[in-house]
Formats: sequence, C-alpha cells, structure tokens
Amino acid sequence: MNSPATAPAADEKGSRSTPSAAPASRWDPLPASEWNADAARHLLRRVGWTAKPEDVETALQQGLPATLARLFPAKAIPFPKPKMVAEIEAEEPGMHERIRAAAEPEKRQLRKEMRDRAQQGYQDLTIRWLQFAADPAHSAAEKWVLFLSDVYVVAFEKVHNPALLYQHHAILRERALGAAPALTKAVSRSPAMIDYLDLRESKKQAPNENFARELFELFLLGEGNYTETDIKEAARAFTGYRHRFGEFQFARGQHDPTPKKIFGKTAPYDGDGAIDLAYQQPAAGTFLPGEMLRFYLSEQPVPRNQIAELGRWWQGTHYNLRALLHRIFGSQLFFSPEYRGAMIKSPIQFYLGLVQDLSLDVPPLPRQAVGLLRQMGQMPFNPPNVRGWMGGRSWINSSTLAARRQLVQALFNPINEVNLNADEVMALDAARSEGRSRFTVSPDRVRDFAVASPQDAADRLVRAFLAPAATATYAGPLAKFVAGKSGETSPERVRAALLTLLDSPEYQLS
Repeated sequence: MNSPATAPAADEKGSRSTPSAAPASRWDPLPASEWNADAARHLLRRVGWTAKPEDVETALQQGLPATLARLFPAKAIPFPKPKMVAEIEAEEPGMHERIRAAAEPEKRQLRKEMRDRAQQGYQDLTIRWLQFAADPAHSAAEKWVLFLSDVYVVAFEKVHNPALLYQHHAILRERALGAAPALTKAVSRSPAMIDYLDLRESKKQAPNENFARELFELFLLGEGNYTETDIKEAARAFTGYRHRFGEFQFARGQHDPTPKKIFGKTAPYDGDGAIDLAYQQPAAGTFLPGEMLRFYLSEQPVPRNQIAELGRWWQGTHYNLRALLHRIFGSQLFFSPEYRGAMIKSPIQFYLGLVQDLSLDVPPLPRQAVGLLRQMGQMPFNPPNVRGWMGGRSWINSSTLAARRQLVQALFNPINEVNLNADEVMALDAARSEGRSRFTVSPDRVRDFAVASPQDAADRLVRAFLAPAATATYAGPLAKFVAGKSGETSPERVRAALLTLLDSPEYQLS
C-alpha cells in the first residue's frame, strides 16, 4: 500500500479542496531509516531462536527485505530422514505381517517390541530435528514449520509412528512457502493426519466428522464461521481417505460420491472441493494470519480491522504463504515498540536459543534434551491435543521455571559420562567423530566475554542475551558485579554473571 500523500490545507471554514488521502496502513513496510540493531534483534529473536551479534550485523548490512529473502527462501532446506526412522519405516510391513501370523502370546510381545522401537525412533527423531533446527541457517524456516505443526496438529501420543511424523513434517516443510490451499490439501492426505483424526475409519455408510470439524475450526476458519451442516456434509467429502504403510490411498468404494451442500453450494464434492470452498470464505483470509500473529508477535489480539485488512490483501495473493511472511515480518506493526521484548519464549525456543547463544551443539542424549523439554512443557512432534500448545503465559509456572534453571545448570557443567549407558556413549562418540563436541559451556566461551573492562563485558553480555528494553536495567549492576573488589574482569565472575542473566525473568522473553 502506498504511503498517503500530504493533504491539502484547509480553508478558513475547515473544508478541503480535495478528499483527504487514506491513512497509512500498519502493514506498510518498515522505513529503511528505522532498520537498526534493535530492530534486527527483534526480528531475529521472533522469526528464529535468538539474535547472535554476528547475525545482527549481517542483517544490518543486508537490510530488512534481503534479510527476509535469506531467512525464508522460496524452498525450505529438507530435513534429512534420520537413520532410525528409515529403518522403522522399512521394518513396518514385515513387522505387521509377523504380528498377523503370530499366536496371541507372541502377538503381545511383538506389539510391545514395536511400541518400544517406535519410542526409540521418536526420541531419535526429536534429537535429530533439534540438531537440525539449531543450525542458524535453518532456524527461521524450522520455526515456521513448528508453527504450521501447531496448526495442522498431529501427535506421537496417538500416531505412535515416528516415520509418519517425519513424513507429516516433511509435507509441511515442502509446501511451507507456497499456496496455503495446496498445503491444506496435502495435509488432508498425510498418513499421520489420517490416523490422528480418524479419517481411516470414515466411510460412506458412517462418515467420521473429526477431520472436517478440525479442518474448519482449527485449520482454516475458526469457531463461528461454519455450521454443523457444513461439517456433516464435508465429512462425507473426505470418506475413503486411507493409507498403507505411509502411502496415501483413496478407497473409492468407501467414498460418498453423491452431492453435498457445503457453505450453501451443492455438488458432488470430494475433499479437495471442500477445502476450496472453505478458502472462499472471508474468515479464511484472517484465521491463519491471526494464529501467526499470536505465535510470533503477541498473546494479545491485533485489532480486528487491521487483521481484516491483512486478510483481504492475503486473499488477493491467492493465499501465498511466503508473501504473508514477508508482509507481516516486514511491517511497521511487527516492529512496534509495544511488541518488543514482551513475548514469553516457548521451551523449544528457550532451549535452542541457549544452544545458539552459547555456541553449543545439541547432545545426542534424549534423557537430557528430551527429558528437560518434557519438564518444561513442550515435546516436539507431540502437542497435548488437537488445539496444539496454548503458548504464552501457560509456559511459565513454578515447575517449568525450575526445569529451565535445571537446563541452564546442565549446560554449564560437563556431561557425567560415567552414568551414561552403552548406547549413549556410542552416540556421543559418533557425534564427536562428526565434529560436534561442544555440548556444555567451556572456559574458552566464558573468556570470550572476559577480555574487556567490566563495563564493556557487561554491555556485551546484555546485548547478546537480553532484549533491548532490559539492557539499561542490567548493564550497570552487572558491570559492578563483574568488577568485584579488584575492579577487573575475571572469568569466574563473568561465568556467574552469565548464569544470573540466563536465569533472569528477562531472558525468558524475546
């Protein structure tokens, strides 16, 4: 939208010779003059996991449009399939055949082995994804995939198949920056989604409404923008959706081909047709942008008129997701002062932000990483229910704060390898052979901040780890603490100061 022209002066009676120009939109691009270090830190912390000083400098040099183009390329980088996930995928047909042919006592044992193997695969998938997402080159795209997975929810707790979870997230990643209707249609064929929302049980004699209900309520439109009749009729459109060992199959004999009346229109719609009808509704333009703003910007809703304006514009792009990302993350509204440094980090962002801030590698130890994420309240690939994670203030209570402090302490102390089992020792050795060995904070990392005067060290610490609004509060007291009685910077006091910052309420915010 163009900036408004200067309005002509009013005459003595207050009338104007021409109509006044339209007011500026808060979705207009941030002026280049306002692209500074604080703005770059805000962008990087919100679209990724943190804002390292060198990444802030790169963003400043590139400018906002080029930074967004780099962070969100036309195609996201694929996440390589973990070896254990590939093995489970290959083993599944034979395992099901063995279970089918076995007598009852052996069936139970084989099913238990399959569940145990799935649990191991899930933990390996989680660790491998954390390692992939911790790479700054992948962070923004993977956080976007995480957001999409919080909309198009599936969960290990019900699907119980890491290969299907990997495939579902690959579908999201592959179509994450294209047209939203194409993404939704692909999700409707996702084997993980077919299992999670019971589409495999839906047939023309007895349509299952779970997927159709969540499609309209939680994926596309929001409550109040459809009727129960729309759900019942759309459920008939999705009958016959099946999969076999991760491959989508359309059971034509189980599909209801007769006319359905959805959103006031009648035709023999199939699932794709029902999705197309949903995207013709005005609410489709505002629902996903609203969810996106809640995830990336603020728990508090953006005014409806501003969301409506954005929704109309997005519909005009034919629901292009990459265009939506660039519009929101490049807008004046996104950089408004009231939104900076005021959003509670999710457990995943807290963990991966720590890893990046401290220049660490994610250790291949599920008991440490996955266990602490569970205690903090967010398990990757396993949202609590179809509504996803609540987010915001729900992340913080006495138990989850204690888990966050425990994580910080764990990262500042060497791994106790005596207590590791044989598989964990092998995993650590393999990671080290691949060049990934920085699992905890080394003295060298602390000394990086101890090479300057106490005030300079304090300034570097607060700029590196806290949002700009908190720097004035912490810089002075931190400098005095770092100086101590000697008045000189010491690694020991810098280490203590660093622990204090990472445990502070302000570090929980981005």
